[in-house]
Amino acid sequence: MTEEKEAARGRLRQLREEITYHDHRYYVLDQPVIADAEYDRLFRELLALEEKFPELVTADSPSQRVGGAPLAKFATVPHSHAMLSLENAFSEAELRDFEERLRRFLKEAPQMTYVAEPKLDGLAVELVYEQGLFILGSTRGDGRIGEDITQNLKTIAAIPLRLQGVAPDRLEVRGEVFMVGAGFKKMNEERAAAGEPLFANPRNAAAGSLRQLDPRLTARRPLDFYAYGVSDPADLAGCATQGELLGRLGELGFKVNPLVRRCPTMAEVIGHYRHLLEIRTQLDYEIDGMVVKVDSFALQERLGNKARSPRWAVACKFPASQATTRLKAIDFQVGRTGVITPVAVLEPVVVGGVTVSRATLHNEEEIKRKDLKLGDMVLVQRAGDVIPEIVQPITDLRTGAERPVAMPAQCPSCGHGLVREEGEVGLRCVNAHCPAQRLRSLVHFTGKGGMDIEGLGRKAMEQLFAEGLVADLPDIFAMQAEALEKLDGWAAKSADNAVQAIAASRNVSLARFLAALGIRHVGEVTAELLEERFVTLENLMAASLEELLTIEGIGGQVAGSIRDYFGDPAVQMMLHRLREQGVAPRRSTVGGQGELPLRGAVLLFTGTLASFSRDEAKEIVKKLGGQVSSSLNRKVTHLVCGDKPGSKLQKAVELGIAVLNEKEFQQLIS
Repeated sequence: MTEEKEAARGRLRQLREEITYHDHRYYVLDQPVIADAEYDRLFRELLALEEKFPELVTADSPSQRVGGAPLAKFATVPHSHAMLSLENAFSEAELRDFEERLRRFLKEAPQMTYVAEPKLDGLAVELVYEQGLFILGSTRGDGRIGEDITQNLKTIAAIPLRLQGVAPDRLEVRGEVFMVGAGFKKMNEERAAAGEPLFANPRNAAAGSLRQLDPRLTARRPLDFYAYGVSDPADLAGCATQGELLGRLGELGFKVNPLVRRCPTMAEVIGHYRHLLEIRTQLDYEIDGMVVKVDSFALQERLGNKARSPRWAVACKFPASQATTRLKAIDFQVGRTGVITPVAVLEPVVVGGVTVSRATLHNEEEIKRKDLKLGDMVLVQRAGDVIPEIVQPITDLRTGAERPVAMPAQCPSCGHGLVREEGEVGLRCVNAHCPAQRLRSLVHFTGKGGMDIEGLGRKAMEQLFAEGLVADLPDIFAMQAEALEKLDGWAAKSADNAVQAIAASRNVSLARFLAALGIRHVGEVTAELLEERFVTLENLMAASLEELLTIEGIGGQVAGSIRDYFGDPAVQMMLHRLREQGVAPRRSTVGGQGELPLRGAVLLFTGTLASFSRDEAKEIVKKLGGQVSSSLNRKVTHLVCGDKPGSKLQKAVELGIAVLNEKEFQQLIS
């Protein structure tokens, strides 16, 4: 038996190498060298040997693509480097603006080369390889934390289970999972024949396929993958540019989009954009634009990142898909901060593969600007191929039966009078006890943009609010499974899962908690600034208006809103109840950078720097943990003086603030 097992071990090694080679030829290079029948014979032999000797099955065996046992739920995975989103451009002019911003930031305006890549309409994922072996795959999630979908990603033939050639000890590859058009069409035909609901478009189908708890279902879906980058280019030695990196990924066995182009000038970038737009409908997969990246990694490093996106890349979207339909009515919704938002009710129409029946109108000013009337035939588009919006009324089709739009005088939810505050275009309900505002706040708190508590989505929160089980945030953390089980649509398992998810959310980062609270004018970016500066919720609650104003990026309106919120006795009581429920937000340690040399320092720049633009210098300070002030005050620890520093220099000396020239600043940051 030992000899037979050793012979099987050798034959399995040979079969794995052969099948992996043929998989790469077929799925990645699209250049098969054997007939399907011969491939099937090799695969059947592999399966037979592994069935006889299950202890010889390896993680990189092609047999592992068929999918394992169903999962109970997806675990979460922190990304070692944040998976940032991209800023959007919507025209050739905005692409030129993008280049102009880069040149202003870098000041000396070096010659820049770009890489232009088709923007696939799929799902971004990260693949982790150790010693060349695929060990972990995850979704983008919120950019910092994703979901572990390793078993599902293993079913995609274009994703190598083991890298080819010499691979680094650890490599984190990023790319897009998508569904090809022919496969999508065939799958929908099969679903229609089986009486199952159809997928609206390939992107939804791809996303739904990757989030199946049973990997065997994912394995039956026609999914594909293109690699477009890594989390840290330094992991691939010898790659100084995006173009070189994509070539190296191809050598390691990844599929790289053949329509990627290196463009020495912005004019060539725009030319490639026009080419992709022209051939878009001829491709067997969906693209909704083109991603433009600065080719040089050295320049990418200098340009750095903004709060949510890299400064060195932009996604130029294609013109939106459009259709015409009728504006039947307008609903007025009450937001979590009391703002009244008009929402157009449309006769359902298919726009870019999705049925659209509602579209936001933002505010009264937009209705007037577009001259919309009830009953109008209107042109509708999905902005950036995603968000439905009304472009304009088709006035030539008016019959005279159209009616003007009247804004409400009272809140549609509570009947309280509406106000329009100075400098704002929207109407607001200022009733702190408005049911609609309370419900919206609860939905936001538990939703994706807030605490992201699994099982407590919008419909669940609406049900809990209507049943009187949740009236305020602390009620969520007092929830018992027994109470949930009694509700329609709930069972013991779903109730227990929700309570466990609530318990897990008690340990939350301060930034996520602040964004979840729904403080007016405080979104994700501002929440991260507050977390970095104050570390704990108690420190933030005690912060003065002056302290808030020293934070770069926080102005008077935002600072005033924060102070008003935490100064409200009802809010203080609510936060006290949350603390009693064990909710303890603190600064996140995910993807932490350890001790940063400028943490606690507040720098102010004056005069003209020779080696940096002002924006680049500020970005360097922030990367090193420091704050940048916009005015001279006693919180400033260093004044950095360039050429012609002006009156700030004398005042800084009087205040005893450390003064640095440009050379001393360079020494400080190095």
